[in-house]
Amino acid sequence: MITIFAVIVVFGLLIFIHELGHFLVAKRAGILVYEFALGFGPRLTGFRRGETDYTLRAVPLGGFVRFAGMDPREEEVPPERDYKYKPVWQRMAVISAGPIANFLLAIVLLAGVFMAQGMPMPTTVVDEVLPGSPATEAGFRQGDRIIAVDGREVNAWDELVSLISARPGEQLVLTVEREGSVLDIPVIPKEEAGVGRIGIRPEPRVMSVGPLTALAGGWDYTVQLTGMIIAFLGQMITGQAPADVGGPVRIVAEIGSAAQLGVIPLLHLAAFLSINVGFFNLLPIPALDGSRLLFLTWEGVTRRPLNPEREGTFHLVGFALLLLLIMVITYRDIAQLAM
Repeated sequence: MITIFAVIVVFGLLIFIHELGHFLVAKRAGILVYEFALGFGPRLTGFRRGETDYTLRAVPLGGFVRFAGMDPREEEVPPERDYKYKPVWQRMAVISAGPIANFLLAIVLLAGVFMAQGMPMPTTVVDEVLPGSPATEAGFRQGDRIIAVDGREVNAWDELVSLISARPGEQLVLTVEREGSVLDIPVIPKEEAGVGRIGIRPEPRVMSVGPLTALAGGWDYTVQLTGMIIAFLGQMITGQAPADVGGPVRIVAEIGSAAQLGVIPLLHLAAFLSINVGFFNLLPIPALDGSRLLFLTWEGVTRRPLNPEREGTFHLVGFALLLLLIMVITYRDIAQLAM
C-alpha cells in the first residue's frame, strides 16, 4: 500500500509540475489553452474552468497541455491567442518551461531534504577504505584528510572525485594530513566504467541550514547530478558504460524501495527522477520538447517554419516509436525482476 501511494504521488508530482510549466508560460503569453491533461488515452474524469478542460486520462505515462494552434486541423482563433502566431522566442519559452519546471522541482525537493536533515559539508576526510582497493594497497587509513592531488589543493569531496576520475591507470600523489603529520601517498586509480576509482568513501558531515542556503545547495546538487547524467549518457554512446536504462517498472520498484526507507530517501529519489525527466525531455527525440525546440531553432535561423502537417506526422511517428521502446524496456525490466 505504501508503494502504491508513493508511486502515485511521485509520478503525479513529476508529470503535474512538468505540464504546469508549459501551462503557466502559455497563459502568460496569452495563448488559448484547450486542455491540461495528466495521462494519455481515454478520458477518465475532469472538469472545466474558464476556457480550459482539466482532465485525468487512462494511461499514466505522461501528460500534455493542448494549445490553440498546435493542430493545423483545428478551427482558427484570434492570432493573439494562437500559439503558431507567437514569436519564436515565446514559443520556445512555452516549450522549454516544462523541463525547466522539473529542474526547479528538484532544487526545491533537495532544499527540503537539506533543511530537514542538514546539508553535507565540504570535506575530504576518509571514512572508509574499501578492502582490496588501490587505496588499501597504497596505505590510506580512516581519518586521513586529503588536502592535495599532485600538489593541487582540494577542499571538497566532489573536487577530489573529479580529479581522480579523470586519471584512470595513472599514478597520482595524494597529500594527506594524518595525526598531525603531512604525508604524500602515491596511488594508481583503477578504471571502472571509464573513470578512475581508488576505493575510499567520505566521512559524513552535515550542518543545519536556512532556506536560502538550502536552495543554493539544491541548485549545486542539481547541477552536479545533471552533469553525472550527461557524463553517463556520453559513456553509453561511446560504449564505455553499459546501456542500462530503466523503464516504468524499474522506476516503480525503486520508488517502492525508497518509500520503505522513509520520506527523506523518497524525496532524494523524486528529485533525481525530476532531473531525469527534465533532461530527457530536452533531448531532440521526436514527440518530446527537445525536438520541438530544435524545429523552433531552425525556424528562428532560417525564418521559415516547418510545415505543420509534416511536423505533426514526425511527432506522431516518434511518439509511437517511443511507446514501443518503453514497452521493450518494460519487458526487460519485468524479466530482470523475475529472475
